[in-house]
Amino acid sequence: MTARAPGRLSVAVVQGGPSTEAEVSRASAEGVQRALSQAGHRVVRLELDERLPESLRTGGYDVVFPVAHGAVGEDGSLQGLLEVLELPYVGSGVLASALAMHKRVARVLFAGAGLPVARGIALRRADARAAADRALREVGARLVVKPSSQGSAIGVTRLDERASPGEVAAAIEAVWAIDEFAVIEHFARGREVTCGVLDLDSPVALPPTEVLSPNDPFYTYEARYAPGRSVHVCPARLPDDVLHAVQRVAVAAHTVLGCRDLCRVDFVVGDVDAIGSEGAPGAASAAESALTRLTLLEVNTLPGMTATSLYPEAASAHGLTMPSLCDSLVLHAHARGATRRPAARPLPR
Repeated sequence: MTARAPGRLSVAVVQGGPSTEAEVSRASAEGVQRALSQAGHRVVRLELDERLPESLRTGGYDVVFPVAHGAVGEDGSLQGLLEVLELPYVGSGVLASALAMHKRVARVLFAGAGLPVARGIALRRADARAAADRALREVGARLVVKPSSQGSAIGVTRLDERASPGEVAAAIEAVWAIDEFAVIEHFARGREVTCGVLDLDSPVALPPTEVLSPNDPFYTYEARYAPGRSVHVCPARLPDDVLHAVQRVAVAAHTVLGCRDLCRVDFVVGDVDAIGSEGAPGAASAAESALTRLTLLEVNTLPGMTATSLYPEAASAHGLTMPSLCDSLVLHAHARGATRRPAARPLPR
């Protein structure tokens, strides 16, 4: 862990923004502000809007803690602004943020690294019926249709073998209404598991969490954020080999994308048929056998920090209270400082 620095830091927690997840972000920002205040820092919450650059430029902040989920806040745009302003900030940089946010790109990188992604395709906005026919032909009858660049399960539809081509087309059209690309993957049946990664000196997997949504078809937006709508079991009750495989793949996904500080990696555990030919090879050992039970879904570079969020719960199971977690993250970002840039070279004469 990063040692506690003397004195207090002035921290700007950035929230909101033009995203479907803006309200979730504000709830996360409230939790982070409370935790950092308890840790002794001076904290101000700032809205991700057109006034933000000037507020950051003139505010004299030591470090920025982005908690703006979704578009602009989590896709590298806000991180780019912070780079221009030469401000230290918590979380992944521009490239890793953009890669993680765009699932169609991330899954290509995961597959190239041999990680267990589902069979799937990504289709740009066009003719929905032709897209549905292609998805049924190339992916199969069990499908998950989701936006490439949204989070919190917004826009996600799961379809089983009974779905008609028209229903598949309607799900794709619904995604195209909010995103240029639809990602269509094999619907992997199994247990929903997530694993946080904390990366202060080197990436460490937190205890995995199983998510149960007894009143919802899966871990929907409502199940995620309505109190009492979901049940979190941390550590997840998994066989040791599977639990360790989840942790290994979580750290590998974090590393493949070039993430830093923190992330949360989502999985389905249990459906062997979910693994496409681009994923893990056939099992020849206990470790490989455990790996074939995993389907890696996505990486969240700015996981939720609300009262019902998974990442703070896992950190608590790891021995970190919310104040100590947020304190460690801002101290680490402050010690790292702003990104170093080479000095401009004069033109040769």
